[in-house]
Amino acid sequence: MEARWKKWCPWGILLLHGLAILMFTKGFLLTRTELPYYSNCSDISVSPCLSSPDANVDNHSSGHLENAKQDQHCWSKPAVDRLVIIILDALRFDFVAPSAFFPEKKPWMDKLPVLQNLAFTQGSSTKIFKAIADPPTTSLQRLKGLTTGGLPTFVDVGNSFGAPAIVEDNLIHQLVSNGKRVVMMGDDTWVQLFPDHFNKSYPYPSFNVKDLDTVDNGCNTHIFETLYQEDWDVLVAHFLGVDHAGHIFGVDSAQMIGKLEQYNQILEKVIETLVRKSEPGGLHENTILLVMGDHGQTLNGDHGGGSAEEVETTLFAMGFKQPPSVVPHEFDSSSCLLDSDGKKCVSSIQQLDFAATVSALLGIPFPFGSIGSVNAELYALAAGTWNWRDLDTSNQKHQSEMEKWMKNYVNTLCVNSWQVKRYIDVYSASSIIGFSSEDLAHISNKYAELEENWSHSIRNLLTCQTESCSLVMAQITKQVNLYLDFLSHVSELARSKWTEFNLKMMGIGLGTMILSLLIISLAIWSMPTVSGIGFESIFAFLVVVIRACSFLSNSFILEEGKVACFLLATTGIVKLRYSIMRKGMLVEAILFLLLVLGLRFTIEIGMSKQAATSAFMHASSSWITGIALGDSLWGYAAEVGPLLVLVVLSCIVYKVITGNFQGIQKYIIMLTIPSYILIGLHWVLESDTQNLPLLFEGIGRNYIPQAIYALGCSQLLFLAFGMLFNEDKVADHKNSLMIKTLSMLSAWSPMIILLSGKQGSWIALASIVGGYCITRLQNTGKYANGGKARTSSFNLLAVTQWNLLAVCLFFASGHWCAFDGLRYGAAFIGFDEFVLVRQAILLTLDTFGFSLILPVMGLPFLLLGLNQTNPGKNVLFNQLSQMYMAYGLITATTVTATILCVTIQRRHLMVWGLFAPKFVFDVVGLVLTEVMICLASLFYFRRWVVL
Repeated sequence: MEARWKKWCPWGILLLHGLAILMFTKGFLLTRTELPYYSNCSDISVSPCLSSPDANVDNHSSGHLENAKQDQHCWSKPAVDRLVIIILDALRFDFVAPSAFFPEKKPWMDKLPVLQNLAFTQGSSTKIFKAIADPPTTSLQRLKGLTTGGLPTFVDVGNSFGAPAIVEDNLIHQLVSNGKRVVMMGDDTWVQLFPDHFNKSYPYPSFNVKDLDTVDNGCNTHIFETLYQEDWDVLVAHFLGVDHAGHIFGVDSAQMIGKLEQYNQILEKVIETLVRKSEPGGLHENTILLVMGDHGQTLNGDHGGGSAEEVETTLFAMGFKQPPSVVPHEFDSSSCLLDSDGKKCVSSIQQLDFAATVSALLGIPFPFGSIGSVNAELYALAAGTWNWRDLDTSNQKHQSEMEKWMKNYVNTLCVNSWQVKRYIDVYSASSIIGFSSEDLAHISNKYAELEENWSHSIRNLLTCQTESCSLVMAQITKQVNLYLDFLSHVSELARSKWTEFNLKMMGIGLGTMILSLLIISLAIWSMPTVSGIGFESIFAFLVVVIRACSFLSNSFILEEGKVACFLLATTGIVKLRYSIMRKGMLVEAILFLLLVLGLRFTIEIGMSKQAATSAFMHASSSWITGIALGDSLWGYAAEVGPLLVLVVLSCIVYKVITGNFQGIQKYIIMLTIPSYILIGLHWVLESDTQNLPLLFEGIGRNYIPQAIYALGCSQLLFLAFGMLFNEDKVADHKNSLMIKTLSMLSAWSPMIILLSGKQGSWIALASIVGGYCITRLQNTGKYANGGKARTSSFNLLAVTQWNLLAVCLFFASGHWCAFDGLRYGAAFIGFDEFVLVRQAILLTLDTFGFSLILPVMGLPFLLLGLNQTNPGKNVLFNQLSQMYMAYGLITATTVTATILCVTIQRRHLMVWGLFAPKFVFDVVGLVLTEVMICLASLFYFRRWVVL
C-alpha cells in the first residue's frame, strides 16, 4: 500500500496544483465583460445631441427642432464616402517618421519616402501620426482594439493562434449593418474575427513567420484591381512581410529593408491610382487613405509587451480633396522640427480613438463598447478642414469654414461623450464588479455638467449667424475641450481599473497552492530515507526562499536569469569551500564556477530585448551568431564551433554505448549519433555562407529536420514498448536506472538541440557539464564536518542546484518570461505550413526543452552519483521519489511566490506587461514539470515495485 501511494503521489499533486491554478486564473485573468448590445441609428433620439448641427434649427421652436431631427443623418454627418485602410503589420514609428526626429539615423529609416514627401508638402492633405497602442501588443488584441474601440484583455493572448469571432459590437459590424460594403485582403485573422462580414475577401495564411511574401503578394495582386471597382465602400489590406521579417531576421536586416522598399513602391502605385481617380466626379473624389501599423516591434522583431518600441506605431492619413482650410490650433498635437528641408511636424493619436474617429468620418454609429474619442486632427483632415497654420482671420471664408467645422465637431463629440457615458453605465450595471461607486459618481458629475451646458447654451447657438458669433466660437471651443477632457478621463480610468479581479477565487487558488506545499513537505519528511536536517538542507531552503522573495520586485523579475545565476554561483562557492576542506573534487568545483560564469555571459546576451543587432534572432533566435558580426574570424568560429560541439556530443554518446549495454536501449542510444550528424548537415545547408543549389536548400530546410523528428519519435516509441513489455531482470538496479536515464535523454536531446538553433549544441554541452559537476559535488558536504555519510538520503542542495541550473539554461538559451520571448521561428523548422497542434508542440519543445524536459528526465543522475554500492530497488525507489518530490516542491514554491506577487501587484502599472506574463510562464512550466515527473515516475518506476 505504501509503495502504491508513493507511485501515484505525483499524479495527486498534479491534480491539486491544476485545480489551484485554474481557480486563481479564473480570478486573475478574467476578460473584460463583453456586453451583447449593439449601437443603432435610432439610439440617437434619446441623446441630447444633433446629428446635423448645421441644420436650420429654430432656436425657439421645439416643433422645428423635432422636424430637423427627423431629417438627420445616422449619429453624425459623413465626412468621406470611401475609406482605404492599409495595415502594415508591426510598423515601427521610425519606419515612417523622418530620421531627423531621432538621435541617430539607422539603416531602416527613411525607406518609405513617398509618405514623408506627401506629409511635408505645403498645402498637402496628408499627415503623419505617432499612433500609441495599448498592450498587450499581439496582433489579435490590436485588431480587436482597433475595431471595437475598447481596451485589450490579457487572456486573449492565448487566442492569437486561433482567433475566435468577435461577438461584441465593432466597427466592421456597424459598417455592414449600415449598408457599407467591405472588402478585405491579406492576413486571414480578419476572416476569423469577422467570418460573415465581407462582401469580398482574399485571406492568406498568416502564421508561417518564415514566409515573407505570400500574404504581401496576395494583397498586391488584388488591391489595384479593387481600387478601380465601384462595388465597395471600405477596403482593408493587411500586409505581413515586415512583421515576419522582424521575427526571423530582425529590424536591422537586408530582408527588412527590402520589405520596406517593396512597400514604398506599392504605396506609390496606390496613391497614384487614388489621385488619378480623385478628380471632381471621380470614383475617389471623397476617399481617405489610412496607412497604419497595428503595433510596433523591438529591434529583434518582438512584440506583445508594453515597451515604447512595441506600442509606438504609425498612422499616415491622406485626403484627396482640395488642400484643406482651417481648424483651431488648440487641437493640434504636433511636434515639429526644422531641418534642411524645412519644418516637419508629426502629430499623435491613441489607437483607442480609431474606431470612434472612423465611425464619425463615415457617419455610422459608434461601436457600443467604444471608449475612445474622435481625434480632432484626423477628423479635420478627412473633412477637408485641416491646416490651421494658414489661418487668415481677416478672411471671412476661412472664418466661416472654421465655424462650420467646429459646429460639426462639437456635436460629434457630444454624441461621442453620450455614447461613452451610456456604455459605462450599462457595463457597471451588467458586470459583476464594474467601476467603483466613487468613480461612477465622478463620471456622472462631469457628464452632467457637460450636458447641462450643452442643452442650455451650445445646442441653441450652433446656428448663430449674427455678429455675436465670436463669442459663440469661444463657447464652442470651451465645450470641445470639456468633452475631450471627459473622454480622456474615462479612458484613463478604464486603463487603470478595467480588469475585474475576483479576489475570492484568487484567494482560494493561492491558499490551495500554499496547502499543497505543506502536503508535499510532509510527504517528503514522512519517507524513511530522511535522516535529519543539516547545514546544506537549511542553506538550500534559504536559497529557494530568497529566489521566491525576489519575485515581489519587478526589477528582479526583469533580471530573473541573473538572479538565478547569482544564487547558483553562491551554491558553487559553498561547494568549493567543501572541496577545499575535503581536499578533493577541486577540479569539479572550479569547473562548475567557470560554467556559471559562462552562463552569466550568455544570459546577458540572451535576455536582451534591445539587442544591438538582429542576428540574435536569426533562424530560431540563436544568440551564438550575435557575437560573430563584423569579424570574419568570429564568424568562422560561430559557424564551426557548434559543429565541433556536436562532434564532442557524438563522442560522448559513442563512449556510453560501448559500455555494459544490452538489449534495445543500446540501439535506442545509438540512433542519437545519426541524428547529431543530420543536425550538423542541416546547419551547413542552412548557413548563409553556402551557395547551394535550390534542391539541397529544400532538403536542408525541411526533409532533414523531419528525419530528426522521426528518429526522435521512434526512440521514444521503442522506450515505451520496452517499458510495457520488457521486465527488468538485472540484479544491479542502479545500472538499470542509469541505462534508462541515458536512453531517455538520448531520445529527447536531438530534437531540442535542432529547435534551439546553433546555440543548442553549446547549451546541451553546458547542461552535461553542469549536471556532471552537481552530481559529483553532492558528496563533498557529507564529510565536511567529520560526520558520517548519509548514504540513504538524497541531497537537497544538489536538487536545488539542479533546479537553478535549469532556470539558467532557460535564459541562457535566449528565452524570457514574456510572449515576445517566444521564438516562433523555431516552430517552423522543418515545415512551411501552419498546423496548430504540430507548431505548438515544436514551440513548447524549444521553449522548455533545456529548462524542463531534459532536467526532469535527467534527475536520476543525482541519485546515481551518491556514494552507495548496489542499493536495493526499494531504496532507489524511495530516494528517487523523494528527489522528484523535492524538485517539484522547489518549482511549486517559486510559482506560489509568483502567484502571491501578482496578487499583491494586481494594480501595478506593469501588471499586464510583466507580472501577468511571468505568471503564465511559471504556471505553464509548473504543470509541464509535474506532467514530466508523472511520466518519469511511470518510466523509471516501472517493474520496480510489485504491488
